[in-house]
Amino acid sequence: MIAVGARTELAATDDDDVALVTAMAGGDRDALAALYDRYASYLLALAMRVLKHRGEAEDLLHDVFLEVWRSARDYDPRRGRVRTWLVIRMRSRALDVVKSARVSRRSGDEQVLERIVAEVDLSSSPDQRRVRAALGTLSPDQRAVLELAYFDGLSCSEIADKLTVPIGTVKSRVAAALTKMRHALGATGTTRT
Repeated sequence: MIAVGARTELAATDDDDVALVTAMAGGDRDALAALYDRYASYLLALAMRVLKHRGEAEDLLHDVFLEVWRSARDYDPRRGRVRTWLVIRMRSRALDVVKSARVSRRSGDEQVLERIVAEVDLSSSPDQRRVRAALGTLSPDQRAVLELAYFDGLSCSEIADKLTVPIGTVKSRVAAALTKMRHALGATGTTRT
């Protein structure tokens, strides 16, 4: 259960984030710097998890913040939190990079990306702790399909090929895993979008 004080702190952070994006929409570079300071390490860790290459992750982080700067006017707080908006942008762009590299390799490009795995401790965030705890409720098979879908951007048929299991098995594992995650996250406190 998230404590009342923690919820108040999250709400204050959400309000601060919205104020920063609003200021960015008005051309305030200091607001961009503040938002960058608040979320850069978190987003870099996400990019590293997907791309497995620090240089590419850093380049992508820069690109995502440029995109956020340019599209600050389009942010609508009714559609979700600023943190969620940033994470979705980073994940989407990182998966685009992975997919374009996969297409490039399929078309005969033999260049192999250097893989550097960096361990980043993200456990300090209340949301991170809740998600880690929820992931802990999954079986190894359920966790594997979610990680392949989320971090590698694989489709159910690609996951089935990679794990050498029927596609129906993959779909069942994904459905069961998502149900367990929803239950675990709902049981530990209120969920927010």
